[in-house]
Amino acid sequence: MERREFIASLVAGGCAGMCVDLTLFPLDTIKTRLQSQQGFAKAGGLRGIYAGVPSAAIGSFPNAAAFFVTYESTKARLGARGAFSDPYITPVTHMLAASLGEIIPFSLVQFPLWEYLKTHWSWRQGHTLSSWQAAVCGAFAGAVAALVTTPLDVAKTRIMLAKAGTSTARGNILSVLLHVWKNKGLMGLFSGSIPRVMSISLGGFIFLGAYEQVRSTLL
Repeated sequence: MERREFIASLVAGGCAGMCVDLTLFPLDTIKTRLQSQQGFAKAGGLRGIYAGVPSAAIGSFPNAAAFFVTYESTKARLGARGAFSDPYITPVTHMLAASLGEIIPFSLVQFPLWEYLKTHWSWRQGHTLSSWQAAVCGAFAGAVAALVTTPLDVAKTRIMLAKAGTSTARGNILSVLLHVWKNKGLMGLFSGSIPRVMSISLGGFIFLGAYEQVRSTLL
């Protein structure tokens, strides 16, 4: 990656991270409380849903910047050599790049889908996508990734909010998912999925749209 592209990815990623956190932090708080084992009302309800927004936004700048620099660098290096330059292997390249940027299953689903949608839409219309079109692709990819990874998010929330010393607090994701399945069934595994999908879909629109806009402006 050239120096100019590095700086563009760094700044664009940081700006995108701040934009999405400032906008969607309250929805994420509501989603977390819906998934809480003690219930929405006892977890805080709608009280203080904006608490911590400034610190979250400031903290998101270096995280998002680091993610996109890693993602773009890895994508460029893998795509320029060997078997990874084959168009049929492109989704694998995007998966590896996203995984190195952020070691969670969500990015593994979202980014290959985002890149595929951009490529397909660009091919259909015969020219490069505008920022708002990339944002739409980001919204759809985010919604799909949010839905399929909701059970893992439920398990993570249960573990984070569990009392010390309990079996849930030990952090065994499979046992937590099994416990939720036995007690609350499929609805329990996908609790909070509606606000999660809405939040991440909107977040994908803002995050990836802002990233494309800032990066294209700088380049």
